[in-house]
Amino acid sequence: MAAAALFVGGIMLLRSPATARRGNLLAALGMLVALVFTVLATTLHHTGLLAGAFVAGALAGTLVARRVRMTAMPQLVALFNGMGGGAAALVALDEALRLLHAAPTLPPETAVPGMLTLIIGSISFAGSLVAFAKLQELVTGRPIVYPGQSVVNAVLLAVAVAAGIAVVAGVRAVAPADLVVGLTLLAATLGVLFVLPVGGADMPVIISLLNSLTGLAAAATGFVLANDVLIVAGALVGASGTILTMLMSRAMNRSIASVLFGAFGRVAAGAGQAAQGTVRPTTPDEVAVLLAYAHEVVVVPGYGLAVARAQQEVKDLCDALVARGVDVRFGIHPVAGRMPGHMNVLLAEASVPYDRLYEMDQINPEFARTDVVLVIGANDVTNPAARTDPTSPIYGMPILDVDRAKTVVVLKRSMAPGFAGIDNPLFVEDNTRMLFGDARASVASLLRELREVA
Repeated sequence: MAAAALFVGGIMLLRSPATARRGNLLAALGMLVALVFTVLATTLHHTGLLAGAFVAGALAGTLVARRVRMTAMPQLVALFNGMGGGAAALVALDEALRLLHAAPTLPPETAVPGMLTLIIGSISFAGSLVAFAKLQELVTGRPIVYPGQSVVNAVLLAVAVAAGIAVVAGVRAVAPADLVVGLTLLAATLGVLFVLPVGGADMPVIISLLNSLTGLAAAATGFVLANDVLIVAGALVGASGTILTMLMSRAMNRSIASVLFGAFGRVAAGAGQAAQGTVRPTTPDEVAVLLAYAHEVVVVPGYGLAVARAQQEVKDLCDALVARGVDVRFGIHPVAGRMPGHMNVLLAEASVPYDRLYEMDQINPEFARTDVVLVIGANDVTNPAARTDPTSPIYGMPILDVDRAKTVVVLKRSMAPGFAGIDNPLFVEDNTRMLFGDARASVASLLRELREVA
């Protein structure tokens, strides 16, 4: 009960950036309580080995968390999520094989949650590893698709479920242990194939979905082991992950069905209209003058900010503008970056005040009276084609209405499209200026030039 209360309290504090750190620590304390009391309440034969595992896990977690860069946080989240799903699947697999070694069939109270854990946990584990590989650029971040992909996925899922039903029903035509191992491998294969067609721009949705699957797997494992803490923790993660997946899907204008069965990020040849117009390059000194004499400035961060590791330079620039009396705010799109809340995490690391962060619905009405918008590496989430081009693959997706500001300055390395693979007509609008170069170097140049403006 104490651990469950700490988990619930931790999640409640995670609702606000100002209290998120305390919430994280509270939930971690809940996990420590759960681990300690589980050990105390259980008769164990290998306490030394268990203690070694505790120490090794704590050391590994501490070292990884301290050394990982904030830009690599999505990869770390994917790995942690995969480990949770994999751990749940391994526990269920061990319990099932142990019971089948002693009896020809599994008892129903173990068979049903056990097979669910194997299927869901294996999908989450394998899918999270593929997500990690894509985010780490070990494999291409572009969608990997092939003909009949949805059919293959549906068949794999159906066969895995059928194998699980056969184990629960006590079918003896095939050895139950073989069925258990087979459905585990099938589910893991499905996890790989499920994430392969996901493009980088859609990673926030898929990470959220995999997170909810891991929670469901943990809850099912709780029923296998008759462990109330696992049931509570898994239910909390599964429920919150499901809600977050729905919110992310709505922000991407996707249905849950397309999340489960669609080829995320796949762009058909010729999709979307080519941007027609003249690109207007600018220089740091010109932008510095615009910023110095502006009344309202909105910064729109995206994945390019994370790649360039420019969050601290952006914070310094904003501090300099505020010192000149400029009203500076940040417009955050729900799916900017590669995981839910990616931009919030980066800006929090640079100590950007929380009250300057505005969600999309809050900031969109403000763009029409904004003097300058700085778009830093945010491509698809600022693309006006989502409002105007029915042939665009992102048509209908809610975006940040930066094009309605008086002046838009886009910091970008080149004119290359974003992860959606389509042109952004914002770049050729009359009120848009392009500042080409590495975002970190560009922002540093802006700060130097700003300090020289009288």
